[in-house]
Amino acid sequence: MRLVLYLLFLSIALSLTGCQSTPGKQGDPNVKSRPFKLSNIAKGDIDMVAETNIRLTMKMLQELAVKLYKRNPMEWRKAGYQNPQVAAEAIFSDGRTDVYKLHGKRSIDALRLTFDNSFSGDRVFAFIYGMRTMILAAYKGKQSFHILDDLDPQKIYNAARNIEVAAWKLGHDRDIHGELYLVSNQLSGPVINLSYERTFGKLIALHDSMAQIIADKSNRTIKNVIQGVAKMVFLPI
Repeated sequence: MRLVLYLLFLSIALSLTGCQSTPGKQGDPNVKSRPFKLSNIAKGDIDMVAETNIRLTMKMLQELAVKLYKRNPMEWRKAGYQNPQVAAEAIFSDGRTDVYKLHGKRSIDALRLTFDNSFSGDRVFAFIYGMRTMILAAYKGKQSFHILDDLDPQKIYNAARNIEVAAWKLGHDRDIHGELYLVSNQLSGPVINLSYERTFGKLIALHDSMAQIIADKSNRTIKNVIQGVAKMVFLPI
């Protein structure tokens, strides 16, 4: 049945390519249309929302990486980068030369390294790389989606809960010397900085809403998980 639907959308796409209008020739010449892509024909509303969520997530994670590096300059210096911006950009490219220091760990396993006393590598890298790969795993490792893709709302819900756990651990977990592993929010002094909390809140809301949209659309039920402060653990994806 899915193959039939795919062939149907493909045939519609091929017919539309011959009758599309050229942007800018009608209406307001200052309004620019997005270029037509054949692949967009095979996308549904949920696919478009999922792609937007992932795009916004990657943008917010990169901004979060820059802010964490600025507050924790020792971390980007460990990896030999010139400044926080370059170090943050490398997390989202193939430019990280010290990825081996994570010992092949990704997702929640990489996140756990951030709060491991024995880990001597770049903790911001472990944290952001872990968040990035964990969220992508919930979306089947993809950043582009089509009608035939079947996303699991429970995994996306679990990813939202893991973001909550990561945010909590960032502000509470301490090393053997009683110091935070990474400094984030500024809760005292002349300037109170809660920008990290706002970013985490946006990330949680994005993926909670995505999980609910998929569950409603596919008539599936999400198993809600409530964790106490004394036992905040990462959920499997």
